[in-house]
Amino acid sequence: VDGLVMGRGSFETVLTFGDWPYPKPVIVMSSTLTEADIPDAIRPHVRLSTRTPEALMQELDSEGWKRAYVDGGKIVQSFLQAGLISEITLTHIPILIGEGLPLFGYLDRDMDLQHIETCPYPSGLVSSKYHVL
Repeated sequence: VDGLVMGRGSFETVLTFGDWPYPKPVIVMSSTLTEADIPDAIRPHVRLSTRTPEALMQELDSEGWKRAYVDGGKIVQSFLQAGLISEITLTHIPILIGEGLPLFGYLDRDMDLQHIETCPYPSGLVSSKYHVL
């Protein structure tokens, strides 16, 4: 993976972690954030984009990126709609919640997935990887 693409919500969550956790470049897709919203300490690692997923991936391709890790429900949804996601990793945490938001939100069509692998962890977490057909 050449870098990470995330939405505003994921970015705001990461900012609560303390130290910046990503060694690779990060693109934050947002129409509301400005450069002033990015802390000085991480500015060399983060850039903002208001482009569509297609336009952003064309830009990153011209910069030599081959693969991007995409994070954030609405961002993943927009990349799925554009046909830009080739693999999905779903991680299940062993907690039942009473309510919540759909994982990817509305999709205009069903998407077939082919199972690649599943890895259980001692904590009870289970991670499954799928190829998007």
